[in-house]
Amino acid sequence: MILTTLANVGREVTFAELKDKTGLAQSTLYRLLGQLKRWGFVTEDDGDYMPGPMCVPLAWGFDNFSYLVQEAQEVMNQLRDKTGESIGLLAAVGTRAICLGMAESAHMLRCSLSKGRSVPLRSGASAKALLAFMRPERQHEVLNQIMRDGLLDARARNELEHELVVIRRQGYATSDSEVDAGIWGISVPIMATPTAHADSVITLMAPVSRVHNQEQRLQALVLHGTQQILQKTRGAHHPMRP
Repeated sequence: MILTTLANVGREVTFAELKDKTGLAQSTLYRLLGQLKRWGFVTEDDGDYMPGPMCVPLAWGFDNFSYLVQEAQEVMNQLRDKTGESIGLLAAVGTRAICLGMAESAHMLRCSLSKGRSVPLRSGASAKALLAFMRPERQHEVLNQIMRDGLLDARARNELEHELVVIRRQGYATSDSEVDAGIWGISVPIMATPTAHADSVITLMAPVSRVHNQEQRLQALVLHGTQQILQKTRGAHHPMRP
């Protein structure tokens, strides 16, 4: 919980903030921080806490042993070269969509989602695709938690659930300026069959100004790219679920 909080905040965090965000008792938080500092997973600087040096080999190990990340990168690079736009691999973790990898566009004007950054599973193509292709019980849990966090009211949830049904039926999600103004995105789940569930998606992100009249071509390329990733990873261990 502590490490997740540090990762999501993305900056130095005070003890008071950690206590508030984790809900842990003061004595428990001190004890756990002491252990994390001892093993190098957390560092402290004048009362501010941040991820420690041991998080680096953890990330390195994830990159090197995650079959999905390794195999997806080549296809993502090809997609970037064909489309000229940024391509991301994202996964659902808790109530957030986390960027596992990127293939950056060479354009000066581009959408860039840095590796490790996370966004709420609420709006945008990536978040909606991840929600739409979750198992129903998991989707229900996530939406309940997002409502408890104050990011969604009953009316907005009802509208979102109807939209997720449409996304599930068509096989992909698109968005226009939902997360960042002027950014269009299309997100496709990596899954074996139309009735399967998925924990990860491939997302193309581009300025709206370059997408005009290109939507169908970009959609076809991203759909094809996800199938290529599936073929490369089929039979190996990865985050997809049947």
